[in-house]
Amino acid sequence: MNFKINHLQHTGIPVTDLDTSEIFYKKLGFKNVMVSGFEHNGDKGSMAMMQQHEMIIELYQMPPKELKEIRSRSSGHIDHIAFDVSNIEEAFTELKAAGFKVMEEAPVFLPFWKNGCRYFNITGPDGERLEFNQIL
Repeated sequence: MNFKINHLQHTGIPVTDLDTSEIFYKKLGFKNVMVSGFEHNGDKGSMAMMQQHEMIIELYQMPPKELKEIRSRSSGHIDHIAFDVSNIEEAFTELKAAGFKVMEEAPVFLPFWKNGCRYFNITGPDGERLEFNQIL
């Protein structure tokens, strides 16, 4: 390939209630920077682009007849997306104190990268897994 991939542009997450998901991501510091509708199989869906610094998450709600399949997904819609943080302990403490559903009892060490990394996960309103990761 001759083209260059610069960085993660956005992550798309199908949701069952756009308003609920928008509130959730706003609590994490994201801002709604764009709202739009779209057509899918002759019906209408809606989407919101949520941004924090350089990160963009596309939340999209499919038309009503498509939502049953999305709701039936038992482990979320993507495996996970990871956010880079500078202080994993601070992130863990703040998110836990704010009432987010934290999956681990404490940040977990992995022997990745040169000096390892530490991470933990939270879950969103539709079961999506959000990882917070500090490369050491």
